[in-house]
Amino acid sequence: MTQLLNYIITYTQLPETSIKNTVELLNEACTVPFIARYRKERTGNLDEVQIGDIVKYKEQFEVLEKRKVAILKSIEEQDALTPELREKIEACQDLTTLEDLYMPFKKSKKTKAETARQNGLEPLAKIIMSQNAHDLESIALKYIKGNVASTEDALEGARHIIAEWINERTDIRNNIRHQLERFAMISTKVVKSKSNEEDAQKFRDYFDWEESLSRIPSHRLLAILRAESEGYIKFKITIDDDKALAKIEERIIRSQNDSAEQIQLAITDAYKRLLLPSLSNEALQIAKEKADESAITVFAKNLKQLLLGSPIGEKRVLAIDPGFRTGCKVVCLDAQGNLLYNETIYPHPPKSDSIGAMKKLSSLADAYKIEAIAIGNGTASRETEQLVKRVHFKNDIQVFVVSEAGASIYSASKIARDEFPNYDVTVRGSVSIGRRLQDPLAELVKIDAKSIGVGQYQHDVDQAKLKKELDVVVESCVNAVGVNINTASSSLLSYVSGIGPKLAETIVSYRAENGAFASRNDIKKVPRLGDKVFEQGAGFLRIKNAKNPLDDSAVHPESYVIVEKMAKDLDKTVQDLIGNTVVLKQIPLEKYITKSVGLPTLQDIVKELEKPGLDIREQAKVFTFNQNIKTINDVQEGQLLPGIVNNVTNFGAFVDIGIKESGLIHVSNLSDSFVSDVDAHVSLHQQVIVKVLEVDIPRKRIQLKLHK
Repeated sequence: MTQLLNYIITYTQLPETSIKNTVELLNEACTVPFIARYRKERTGNLDEVQIGDIVKYKEQFEVLEKRKVAILKSIEEQDALTPELREKIEACQDLTTLEDLYMPFKKSKKTKAETARQNGLEPLAKIIMSQNAHDLESIALKYIKGNVASTEDALEGARHIIAEWINERTDIRNNIRHQLERFAMISTKVVKSKSNEEDAQKFRDYFDWEESLSRIPSHRLLAILRAESEGYIKFKITIDDDKALAKIEERIIRSQNDSAEQIQLAITDAYKRLLLPSLSNEALQIAKEKADESAITVFAKNLKQLLLGSPIGEKRVLAIDPGFRTGCKVVCLDAQGNLLYNETIYPHPPKSDSIGAMKKLSSLADAYKIEAIAIGNGTASRETEQLVKRVHFKNDIQVFVVSEAGASIYSASKIARDEFPNYDVTVRGSVSIGRRLQDPLAELVKIDAKSIGVGQYQHDVDQAKLKKELDVVVESCVNAVGVNINTASSSLLSYVSGIGPKLAETIVSYRAENGAFASRNDIKKVPRLGDKVFEQGAGFLRIKNAKNPLDDSAVHPESYVIVEKMAKDLDKTVQDLIGNTVVLKQIPLEKYITKSVGLPTLQDIVKELEKPGLDIREQAKVFTFNQNIKTINDVQEGQLLPGIVNNVTNFGAFVDIGIKESGLIHVSNLSDSFVSDVDAHVSLHQQVIVKVLEVDIPRKRIQLKLHK
């Protein structure tokens, strides 16, 4: 435990007690949301990010320790493990150094050096490395036998062995690593035979490019790697070879005789054949990992903002998936998102039945008491929005344009087929659009997060790391908002602390057979939902209209007794405390402090009692684009246009201005002063005013500036 704590402290600088207690909680199968919300006393009030860092470095340490065990076992089996080597391996704090130590003992495929050893040339290599021999030709003659036909063969074989020794020297490898880290350049050249292909043009900027590997932005490196994988360019990583060779020579060569000449040849061979290819690939991998981390961070931030997007709440919604030739798919949903009716209307060309479509929309709105309309933002979205706004509804109905990102993925998924086995993908897609307006979080959790399209190069980054990070984000958002256990889908329930996919399905099945849960205690009746799961998840599950008002709050059942004691001491009921700010402020919290419950938890309880079950998300607001802008041809330099931020990257933000093409606010155009963090200036789904700087119609690009 001490080694683990020291390792985590090195990277996080968090208090040792906080780390120790958090690790203990993690080992007890507690989730990050639960620890952050309900175990503040034990962690020293660490937040989810800090606890997440502890999880990250705990896992890193465990991987390192596991690798050490495997390496020690391997070297021991070779009867090559010395006390000094064991000490070095056990003290190692990173995988790179560990693998360097293991390199001489790896059972690798047959190498040139291994062949030379089998030919009996290792003694000759040792003589050369001693740098004392003067007549190497005569010495080499003694090694001519078998596969060694000449002195040159003997010397060449000896050089291969020396090259391997040089390659295995940690100090030399670290020196070249240092040079790659500081001075490596990545350069690209176009593959001429493919340069005129249409798909190649999006990589045109990289047909002839050179940049420092350490300073290249993540999006640019990922773009270069994609272009290379698709065969449009080739790239290479270079440093000053002469300088690198000189650094190796000064570490090895101590004489000016025949041996020095052979060693110099071996150094060049080791560098070009072994060291540079291996270490430049390692440098690229490190750069790629940094680029992945940056891209994943951007995606995670965007996903969090998207998931916590403004819901309209439990209102009856008419949703439209717009289209031209195939028509507009219309569905009517009740306040809980259940499908009541579906139909297709054809207001646009080629049928152009706008009058019939308007009449149908009016009658449906009246028949199903519609309170809001959701229109997908894909093809024919603007035309459909304009049509809807011409309809004279009997009641005041708000009209929203909703992102369709990932809706097609959902509509073809098993989740959608299970929800709507008797309807096709078009109906399912429309339902998803409507439900996104009602509750973006509840609907979007059904879709593979990377299919939502709010990142940069998400398909090019490490997919395992991406999934892990996005799952953390979804789990965090779901638990921050809380889940109505009586209406939630199994997809949503699966992200509740401690539950998971299988138990979520069991809960939904139990609910279907036994009816709604009347209290949090009823949740314990679900098969295979034990005490530990209840402890982890209960505080994040809500029971609407429960007998005990605390069941619809973030107060954990383990703290009910505290609230009841507070109420009793004030000669009131628990219900009397709910929303009663004046009374709540009078409670002497210090009186209720115990060994396990401190001031942070008590403050959280009082805050929750003030507004139990309060949704942390803002309410959805109607937004209107400039009605005169219908295509990119209508966009002119100098215009001020309303827009919605639909993607945030490290190099800027993309803005939907109501047409097919999104405009880009480059990071340099977010402010008149230097911008180090795009997120400090814009966020996903933010409504903004932008100024048009440039319109490139052939390339379908629009450059924008954020208008303050």
